[in-house]
Formats: sequence, structure tokens, C-alpha cells
Amino acid sequence: MNVPLSSTSSAAVHAQDPLVDLVGIVRRFGDRTVLDDISLRVERGELFGLLGPSGSGKTTLIKLITGIDKADKGSVRMLGELMPKLSMLQRFGYMAQSDALYNELTARENLIFFASLYGLKGPHRNKRIQEAMNIVNLLDHLNKPVSAYSGGMKRRLSLAISLLHEPELLVLDEPTVGIDPVLRQSIWKELGAMRAKGTTIILTTHVMDEAEKCDRLGLIRDGKLTAVGTPDELKQSSGSATIEEAFIALGGGAEK
Repeated sequence: MNVPLSSTSSAAVHAQDPLVDLVGIVRRFGDRTVLDDISLRVERGELFGLLGPSGSGKTTLIKLITGIDKADKGSVRMLGELMPKLSMLQRFGYMAQSDALYNELTARENLIFFASLYGLKGPHRNKRIQEAMNIVNLLDHLNKPVSAYSGGMKRRLSLAISLLHEPELLVLDEPTVGIDPVLRQSIWKELGAMRAKGTTIILTTHVMDEAEKCDRLGLIRDGKLTAVGTPDELKQSSGSATIEEAFIALGGGAEK
């Protein structure tokens, strides 16, 4: 069952091309179909969540959007460009589910390295490093080796790296896993502020209260997109009181 795309967004947003446009995506690994005929549009300036259990295909879909992986069938466009395309690296920020950090380097050295990939230099680079680390509350640990960071601190550093170049699109794969509740609330406040300034955000989650904060949600189960809509639309269409109930009613089922 597919719930129609939200009609509550402004006409100005929908008058433009979508920021991300997936058409007929199929991805297989051997004889296993991980993503099965997924079509999805993410509009400019919205906070879009992919909600589903572990193994549902969320991370694979994120890798296709960012050009890390390539579909067996179908097309992925970001900002009108067919993906994968190397030159798009500077236009989006990506935080993977697994931290891609250099443990032998300090946090500052990691940030400088990734800033160079984004084309940041000089005073502006230094300013953005300070701002990004302040957002994740790690400014006091800037010169500490990453090997001395806890798991939660590494997640926060990964988020800071994805924010460095103030990208048009921010793609986050379960960004708050391993982060304490107080900081999680702070990060969500920052995501809301970025969205208000026009940054498009796509994130994956299996946490229901995070799903409620999204403008729209895509419910994914066993590689199939079972429904798309605002949290209120999904609850209304399924006759559910909560997103968790809606997810189950709209094809989510129980995790195998």
C-alpha cells in the first residue's frame, strides 16, 4: 500500500525539480534482491526520514543516493545530476552508519583532511571546524587523538565532518545511535535549524520519536517502500494512533 506524497508542502517547493529523484531502483546481491522497484522523490528543503528495521534496505538505499553504490536497475538523480558522479561530493554531506575516521590522527587533523576534500581552505576552513565541533559539543576535544574517543564521541565527530562544508543536502545513516539523550535532543534542534535555513536532510532511523520529527517518511520493509507521507498522513491512512502502529499496519510487520 502506497500512501500518496504529501500535498502539504508549499507550491513554491513543488514547482521545482526534486532534490533527489529515484526511479524504479532495484539492487541485488547475488540472488538476493535488497531493494525492489523503489521510486521516491525528496523535495528541496524537507527533512525526509527512512523508517525501517535493521536489514530492511535503508543503508543500501542511502549508498545509492550518495553514489557509493550503483543500482542494478533504475536511476538516481541528485540536484538533477545522474548518480554516481564524483563532482557531486562537494554538494552533499554524508554520515555513514560506521564511522570512517583515522584513529591515529587527532579530531582536528581528521577535520582538516575532510575539509580538503570539500575544497575548504584557510580561515574559512578553520571557522567551519570550530562551528561544526561546537554543534556536536566536542570543541574541548579538538586536539585529542580519535583513538581516545568513546564510541559516542566518534559518532559526533562523524556528524561534524558531514556538516563542515554546509552542504545543500545532508544524508545521515542512523546519526544518533550511541549518543546520549541530551545530546540527541541538541542534534535534532540543530537539524531543525538547518532545515529551516533550506538544507535538505535525508536520514535513516528505527526510532519512532525521531520519525515523528520528520516532514515526511518513507516506510521500508524487506527492500520495498510500503508507504510515503507525513507522519500525520501515515497515521490517518492506517487508522493508527502512533507511527509505530502505522508502520506495522502499512506493511512494516514485525522484524524477522
